[in-house]
Parts: sequence; C-alpha cells; structure tokens
Amino acid sequence: MSSIFDCGDDGQLLAGMRHARQAISRGELIVMPTDTVYGVAADAFSPQAVQRLLDAKGRGRNQPPPVLIGSVETLEALAESVPEPVRRLVDAFWPGGLTIVLPAQPSLAWDLGDTLGTVAVRMPEGRVALELLAETGPLAVSSANLTGLDAATSAEDAERMLGDSVSVYLADGVSETGIASTIVDATSLVARAPDPRTGTVRVLREGAISRERLEEVLGDLLEPAPPQEDADGDS
Repeated sequence: MSSIFDCGDDGQLLAGMRHARQAISRGELIVMPTDTVYGVAADAFSPQAVQRLLDAKGRGRNQPPPVLIGSVETLEALAESVPEPVRRLVDAFWPGGLTIVLPAQPSLAWDLGDTLGTVAVRMPEGRVALELLAETGPLAVSSANLTGLDAATSAEDAERMLGDSVSVYLADGVSETGIASTIVDATSLVARAPDPRTGTVRVLREGAISRERLEEVLGDLLEPAPPQEDADGDS
C-alpha cells in the first residue's frame, strides 16, 4: 500500500524522505514535487526500476524518461561533452524548467530505453527535489500521470492515476507553474558525423522556459521554430 507524506510538516518530511530513499534503493517508484509538475521517479541506474516507471505510465521504451540531477557538476558525469552554449543555458536556467538533451557518456551502465545514445538532463528547483537528489543521485523522472492524461500538479492527482504502482508519494502543495519543462536538443553541438544542423539547438517542446528567453541566451544558435511543434509531457 502506498504512503503519502506532507512535506510541509517537518516530521512527515523527514519520514517521507527516509521512506523515499529506501523505496528508490529497492527499485521501487516514488512521486516527488518539482518546480514544474509532479514527477514519478526511479533509480536511473536500475533497468528494472526504469521499466517499472514506463509500465506505470503506460509508455514504451521509445519514450525514455529524462534524468533529474541535484547539481550542475553531475551533468559532466552523465554527458559525453558539455559545449559552451549548453553551459550558458545551464547558467541562465538551472535550477529550473529546462531539460537539455546531449550525447550520453558511453561508459554509463544504465538502460533508460531507446535513447539512441542520448540523455535528457534537468536540474530542478525546489527544496524537496534537490535534497532527495543529493541523497539518491540521478533519478529517471517523468511527469506523474498516465500517458495521454494531464500531468499531475499535486500528489493527490498523481495517486489517483498511478495508485499502488508507486510506493511513496511526497506531497508539497500544488505545483507553482503546472507547466512541464522546456526540452531542447543540443546533440548537434557534439556532432560525431556531418549534420546539416550542426551548431544549433532545437526546441523539442516549449514549456516553462519560453523560446524568447532561450534566444536571449543563444542568439543565432537557436534553430528557427518549425510550423508546428508537439511532444509528450515530462517533468
């Protein structure tokens, strides 16, 4: 049976964090608040836990989850390379609502799904998320909802959709924005072969960080918007 902990209460916060850490270490799922929407999280280095996350949401391996990290330094360990324009994005928007896709370190022993050698990384804002990530390390985190439904903006919303597939729910009120993160693809900045998009950053999904704000940081390195953009939700 799942447990919900109110992180606004110091006693429940301590108990909830302890139970969340234990659940993650057992390969189970938790729901956690982030600065965008609530996320369902699993140990990023446990293939079984990641598959459990995909199953809970009703997703296939063709929709691998992003990875949340607790510090900028962790990005260096997960990405094959961090180009200078990406460092500018990190300085401007982390912690915050920007997910960055980069080539993953080839030596990483994990299986997030059909990533094609990439990893989508974000450092969220918020006390609960950052404290938990500091203790667990990188977590595979996707929006806490069934695929096709709106992302949960509260732990109660998440529980109604995910139920007992999640062991621990950390509740911290209603998400301030309720808007999922913006996702950008920066893989062409680390091109391994000739690519017509080499040297640009492409917006895969507009969300918490607007295209205009990205352009202020990247200038001409931001690829022009296509006629239409569409992507599934993540935290």
